[in-house]
Amino acid sequence: MIDTDVLVIGAGPTGLFCVHQLGIIGLKCEVVDNLDKIGGQCIELYPDKPIYDIPAIPVCTGEELTNNLIKQIKPFKTNFHLSDRVEEIKKDKNNWLIKTKKGKEFKAPNIIIAGGVGSFEPRKFLVKECEKFEEKEILYSVKDKSIFKDKRVSIFGGGDSALDWAIELSANSKVKLIHRRDEFRGSQASVDKVKTLSKEGKIELFTKYQLNSVEGDQKIKSIKIKHEDESIQKIETDYLLGFFGLIMKLGPIANWGLNLNKKHIPVNTENFETNHKGIFAIGDICTYSGKLKLILSGFHEGALAARGCFKYARPDENLRFEFSTTSKSVHERLGVKK
Repeated sequence: MIDTDVLVIGAGPTGLFCVHQLGIIGLKCEVVDNLDKIGGQCIELYPDKPIYDIPAIPVCTGEELTNNLIKQIKPFKTNFHLSDRVEEIKKDKNNWLIKTKKGKEFKAPNIIIAGGVGSFEPRKFLVKECEKFEEKEILYSVKDKSIFKDKRVSIFGGGDSALDWAIELSANSKVKLIHRRDEFRGSQASVDKVKTLSKEGKIELFTKYQLNSVEGDQKIKSIKIKHEDESIQKIETDYLLGFFGLIMKLGPIANWGLNLNKKHIPVNTENFETNHKGIFAIGDICTYSGKLKLILSGFHEGALAARGCFKYARPDENLRFEFSTTSKSVHERLGVKK
């Protein structure tokens, strides 16, 4: 049994910053994540994709953001339990008893759910021949964009991910962007950029088309796409990228009595506590009036949830607000010499 002040479920950016905020106020935590690496969706889905809305950082990739957050929490020597999942929770007086899929057991007065919207997997191409090429020439996320240099890349989708990667890869690859509609769901700035690049001959646009078949033995040689008027076009390609969104699965969280609302957990906005005392939810999984699904919003939620944990972890102490720039105790926890 591992005793700790807080068990954090989820090692994405929101969970990582929450670890920092817990450490700042002197609380210990353990982190469980079902992925095999730290970073959540930032690492799993877009480690190379540029992120533009982190305050004071004009642009960074998902991998850079994750590495900086890991560096920020290094002084707290937090334990991460990866490739594991919380299966059961049970109330025992003032603590929660927690069991994972791998049989690990924790005791903590607080649980912070920072697991995105649960376990996730990408929506895939429906064409059966795609299965043998998946994770080779057919991909649903980009982990190393260098493999596409000077290659023919066919990108399917109409949202921000498809548009952003079409723009990004057009600099060094022959890109075709294929979408089943004329209208795109992504930001207008990205739509305008794609159309400009199309006019310049740097991106080939195919709208009202869907994947019809894939041809090749060991590697993909070509694909056929079908227009809504039933006409077929054959395209030679080296890689297929599919960006159709994610299928979200809450898993065991659905059985914890958390008043779920359309697979999201309602919270109060004072400290992001759920309907169970000592269980908090932050990041994409929580919901409240005015919710914005942004990383910076998750940082705010994590800071307040961390302070909400203090009264359960230290019931005989009062939490005194301190600025990190002047607090001696914060400097000591961070190992800063003044």
